[in-house]
Amino acid sequence: MKNGPLLLLFHTLVVGFMLAPLVVVCLVAFTPQDTLSVPWGDYSLRWFRAVFAHSDLMQSFWNSLGVAVCAATLAVALAVPAGLAIARHEFRGRQALEGLLLSPLIVPHLVLGVAMLRLFALLEVRGSSLWLTLAHVVIVTPYALRLIAAALAGSDRSIEQAAQSLGADRWTTFRRITWPLMLPGITGGWLLAFINSFDEVTMSIFITSPQTVTLPVRMYMLATESIDPMMAAVSALIVGLTALVMVVLDRLYGLDKVLVGQPR
Repeated sequence: MKNGPLLLLFHTLVVGFMLAPLVVVCLVAFTPQDTLSVPWGDYSLRWFRAVFAHSDLMQSFWNSLGVAVCAATLAVALAVPAGLAIARHEFRGRQALEGLLLSPLIVPHLVLGVAMLRLFALLEVRGSSLWLTLAHVVIVTPYALRLIAAALAGSDRSIEQAAQSLGADRWTTFRRITWPLMLPGITGGWLLAFINSFDEVTMSIFITSPQTVTLPVRMYMLATESIDPMMAAVSALIVGLTALVMVVLDRLYGLDKVLVGQPR
């Protein structure tokens, strides 16, 4: 325990170093000035009002929200049967299937963006919200699958076997036993998929059209022209939304279980 204070100081410095950029961005969002500056005693909401008055930013926000909701929902719809197959059954190609579904975690999104751009050009479907959503499904499905598979692996299968031994058919067992056991993983997987879809920018740059520009892509486009405190205000709103979703995820599933696979 002699190193306890030093260890605490080290952890405090590391956490402070990681959070410092977010804190600075959030503080700059409240500046009354026209330039990027940290307010000292004089705060203003003018740049938040500017965000909500900016039609392109608001349209991009709704684009991102719609794509993220649909992509997360479709990802969960794919991850539920895939998780059941991987966690509960042994079959040839099981590891290959799991590796394929989890591969977007290790393939750079830049590579996926170029590949999707080429694919959509061949199919002549560029500029469609549907195909943008399907592209996001590819990159967020692993997050949903990971949590759903973890929920199934951590559940007691003997409960399902007991239900079947008492006369319950497979559908009843799934609806009354398996689904409630999976629900925390499904909810957490949906929220994690939503966060990653909403924040996705690297791949989206290649496949968005003027009608389907998402909020992160719009921010990137505006930042290449000029940077003002409005960008900090948008960033602060995204940080707040992400933090809110992470709090909900922690309450429903537990961030410790999501990040390191350990229960609460």
